[in-house]
Amino acid sequence: MKFLHTGDWHIGKKLHGFQLLQEQQEVFQQLLDTAKKEEVEAIVIAGDLFDRSVPPAEAVSVLNQMFIDMNLTEKIPVLAISGNHDSATRLETGSEWFKQANLYLQTKINEFTFQPITLGNTQFFLLPYFDPIDARLYFSDDTLTTHEKAVERVVEKMKEQFEETKHQVLISHFFVTGSLRSESETGSTVGGLDNVSARVFQDFTYVALGHLHHPEALKSEAVRYSGSLLKYSVSEADQQKGFRIIEIDDEGLLTQQFHPVQPSRDIIVLEEHFSTLTEEEFYLTIKRDQFIYIKLKDTVMLPNAMNRLREIYPYVIGMERVNQSGLLSGIHQTKKEVPTTLAPHKLFSHYFEELTENPLTKQQEQLIASLFEDLQKEVR
Repeated sequence: MKFLHTGDWHIGKKLHGFQLLQEQQEVFQQLLDTAKKEEVEAIVIAGDLFDRSVPPAEAVSVLNQMFIDMNLTEKIPVLAISGNHDSATRLETGSEWFKQANLYLQTKINEFTFQPITLGNTQFFLLPYFDPIDARLYFSDDTLTTHEKAVERVVEKMKEQFEETKHQVLISHFFVTGSLRSESETGSTVGGLDNVSARVFQDFTYVALGHLHHPEALKSEAVRYSGSLLKYSVSEADQQKGFRIIEIDDEGLLTQQFHPVQPSRDIIVLEEHFSTLTEEEFYLTIKRDQFIYIKLKDTVMLPNAMNRLREIYPYVIGMERVNQSGLLSGIHQTKKEVPTTLAPHKLFSHYFEELTENPLTKQQEQLIASLFEDLQKEVR
């Protein structure tokens, strides 16, 4: 059995206000091209197909076309589950007749959760994201108070369907203990209640996970995250995104290969002084059509800095100061003694000059003096 493992597509997600549908379609096409070249027997999507429970119409259209391309045009079986970002109810629409074309979409705990899909020498079990309350209701068991207890109970019931002559693959969407999170992942975490131990999955030949966006979030041979297909936060800027191709031979020997993808617009982090960032000699060397995050080295105030940078870098997604202590150092380390008997507006003028290394203009001095005068009148 040779299949492709992917997940966390988050179709419809925006990056700091910028639409990502074009980039999502680009990396999907790279995935599909590889699937055809490698002649995979199935494509596994481990949850978070959409970015939110009520996706915009254009996101629904894009995902529908992806299903058509994979399943109807290329005739590749697709096995998908819902993640914590998806609406289980909305996503399951049409799932019953999708099965006629070998498109299997599981979104809830029900009788189909425990019925494996058999392809070649492998049984695939589809376990979507769920909350412990869902398991308590299905099993009528009030002791299932955590994800670990609930998933363990589900797995025990799945094992009743294991066939000795076949291998078993679980497709799921949970946080496995010991994994590394990224900033773009969201979910409710209270005292580790969302954690599931890898030991729960020890009887499966392979566990295809979704939920965490780093492809190396978990160092386990048989329990792996595919990672997201795109970078969805600055914390992921240095990660190589892609998907895995898994092969299981008749003896149960597992081999896997990570295939990288590359969108036309990526995330770039620039750490520089404002003066350098705005120099033509510098910015002409930068791919300015990329998503750019700025880390400013400056310790002085820069009025309207973001808008000025966007005139040069149109896809700036954010900015931060890398030396906040330097920015505020003037408060604590003055260059000269300032008489404390000065009028409040004069003290402010000294403070402003220490902080910005520039004096107030005449107009600013008049405004500050007027403001302090009004404040003193209110106090009286």
